[in-house]
Amino acid sequence: MVEVVAALIWNNDRFLICQRPAHKARGLLWEFVGGKVEPGEAQKAALIRECQEELAVAVSVQDVFMDVIHSYPDLTVHLTLFNAKIESGTPQLLEHNDLRWITAQQIDLYDFCPADEPILLALKSAPAPQD
Repeated sequence: MVEVVAALIWNNDRFLICQRPAHKARGLLWEFVGGKVEPGEAQKAALIRECQEELAVAVSVQDVFMDVIHSYPDLTVHLTLFNAKIESGTPQLLEHNDLRWITAQQIDLYDFCPADEPILLALKSAPAPQD
């Protein structure tokens, strides 16, 4: 099982999604920013590192939004999605093909990684956070 962390980053009523590079597994599907937890690394530290590496932003990691276990043909992931806020920086495309800020009503316009499906269902029925 591969431990993966991801960030649910809100900007008013919109949240950030990123499109995977074409050359990677599940290429061009949409996902939340994040990645694998390295051996001995804490989940929150891994998420801070991944957001810096992939988007050049510093984030504060908050509570867990949802945990998902999903089996792909090539691996099984334990995905922990954290609520997070950008503390500094503007998201840049260092790793991904594209990024978008979308509302929960726009979820169905994008093809997401299968592991994200339970999260997307929850987002459709949850109100956007109020800042």
